[in-house]
Amino acid sequence: MNTTKRGRPDFLMLFLTVLLVAIGLVMVFSSSAMTSSIKYHSMWYFELRQVTWASAGLFFLFFFMNIRYQKLKKWFRPLFLLTVVLLVLVLIVGTKVNGHKSWFGIGSLGMQPTELAKLSLVLYLAALIEKKGDRFQNFKEGLAPVLLIVGFIAGLIMLQPDIGSNIIIVSASVIIMIVGGANRKHLLLVALCAVPVGMVIVMAKSYRIQRLTSFMDPWSDTQNSSYQLVQSLYAFGHGGLTGSGFGQGIQKLFYLPEAHTDFIFSTIGEEFGFIGCALFLLIYLAFLWRGLIIALRSPDLFGTLCGIGIVSTIGIQALINLGGVTGSIPITGVPLPFISYGGSSLLLCMVSIGVLLSISRGRG
Repeated sequence: MNTTKRGRPDFLMLFLTVLLVAIGLVMVFSSSAMTSSIKYHSMWYFELRQVTWASAGLFFLFFFMNIRYQKLKKWFRPLFLLTVVLLVLVLIVGTKVNGHKSWFGIGSLGMQPTELAKLSLVLYLAALIEKKGDRFQNFKEGLAPVLLIVGFIAGLIMLQPDIGSNIIIVSASVIIMIVGGANRKHLLLVALCAVPVGMVIVMAKSYRIQRLTSFMDPWSDTQNSSYQLVQSLYAFGHGGLTGSGFGQGIQKLFYLPEAHTDFIFSTIGEEFGFIGCALFLLIYLAFLWRGLIIALRSPDLFGTLCGIGIVSTIGIQALINLGGVTGSIPITGVPLPFISYGGSSLLLCMVSIGVLLSISRGRG
């Protein structure tokens, strides 16, 4: 039995996580109170659900923080198998939301197995790459099996279809491979082969082409394909430098769809202005930077790859969300981690941070 005393968790990381969750709870209430009052006759409808998920997330964060992260090496196979089963089942019995069959409906609640896939794939790749060691430099014995695993999960998610989550998962996986020591030439050749496939997938559906064109010229179709983006830009414009004040935003009042989910940053921009957005982004950057430091200080490769994978997944998802709502990149419909309304996303993000905090405790 390993009786080595563990160090303290990274309290700055814990504080920043709780701070982000608290900001999210406040903004979910602000952006959803009027909508939930009219639809559900209670301004607390969405807020109470988010508080419930946050409470569950906090419990699991502390649970995983107090587990030696090396024990996850024993869990990664059954967790990965569970993920595959759920991704298959959701295609068969899942609930279709906004054209995507990616949810399990449980009463008024919903669970998205793609969120579990983000964490389970990180653990699987970290354990597998560490086990392969120097053989990971070899394409046939090292990189190819890892690519097949990532491709298999990405294929199941693409059947939903969910391009946004696929971009996050594939990008984070590539970062893990690079840090794990993959041959850069091999990765470059794979990327060159994958680009045409990605272009075909994007061009296969007309609504994806519309998203691309609306991003390039949002004012060409303000009432249809560009409606969400234009309303989001109006929110930032109305916010100006200092914002309209907490709860005083206008765009969330049935002008901006998904104001409490994918476009919650637009509400932050409208109510707290450029200064509020800048402060919020500084907090987020500090959170990601601290996570990166924890990963790089890990005493073993498994911890480093897990930490890098977790930080990359959250960071890439945040970048895609923020880029979409500000018109910097095409909208892909992913939530802002810790901030947007959404139970499974919040829960799995907090579980991931629990693992990261376990890594921060040093020798396992």
